[in-house]
Amino acid sequence: MLLAISVDLDETHHYRDIHRLASHGRGSEVYARAIPRIAEWARQRRIPLTWFTVGGDLEVAANADTMAELARAGDELGCHSHSHFYDLTRRSASEMRSEIERGVAAIESATVAKVKGFRAPGYVVNDTLLDLVREVGLAYDSSVFPCPSYYALKAAAIAAQTARGHKPHSVIDVPEVLRAPAVPYRVGRPYWFRGTGILEIPIQVTRRTRLPFIGTSLTMAGTFGARLLARGVAGEPFVNLELHGIDALDSSDGLQDLTGAQRDLRIPWSKKLAAIDAAVEVLRARGHRCVRLDELAASAASDPKWS
Repeated sequence: MLLAISVDLDETHHYRDIHRLASHGRGSEVYARAIPRIAEWARQRRIPLTWFTVGGDLEVAANADTMAELARAGDELGCHSHSHFYDLTRRSASEMRSEIERGVAAIESATVAKVKGFRAPGYVVNDTLLDLVREVGLAYDSSVFPCPSYYALKAAAIAAQTARGHKPHSVIDVPEVLRAPAVPYRVGRPYWFRGTGILEIPIQVTRRTRLPFIGTSLTMAGTFGARLLARGVAGEPFVNLELHGIDALDSSDGLQDLTGAQRDLRIPWSKKLAAIDAAVEVLRARGHRCVRLDELAASAASDPKWS
């Protein structure tokens, strides 16, 4: 049984953008504070990580140096697009392709990494985007999130913004995504069916109830709740735990303006990491071995039962 832990490196300006808050320019808190905290936590526990990197953020030399160091240490770097457009799937095929290719090129030119995986901004994909991920030469995608509660909350947030007369910056996937497999599969057409396309490693949900097993749900649940959620995925052959850099930040990191919109920022970052740690330890105690996401994908791809 394998456990892969990945971290989406959405900088704080993306959160201000989606919540329609005043811009503070390009954020730096994720790279300056969150990455060192998460990396140290993982190092102490000998856990390899996969970092989904926004290519444009590597235009900052210090950010590029940070990712290069992580790659040299043995972590995987995946592509989280170049610009982190939340409405990527509503753009032209040529722009989608450019976002993938530029994101990959930025990572590979700044580091020793060979990019193998892609994760879409906001977990939203479509058939065209997944076709392009494969055409660009990547081995897997990890974006599909078949989680009813997450879908409902996101739909409600978009509806609330629209009711206030604001054009939402975020977009929502089609409802049919909730029918997608919760285990690794090769995508069909449409992408929520099995087929012969690129390998998809879905964002993790619990058995039967399909509750979200991601950093946000673990940190909001606390250590006790995180352990309960972990029991809902323990024993699965492949567990894909997705975190965000903001999971290691709180309001004291200069993010007071975001605290109203991001309730998780009210929780001290040390307590948030403790909840994630509690969930991981439940899985390791049950025999799950920690690997990078590309290693989990390779294992799933080699087994006809899962791909």
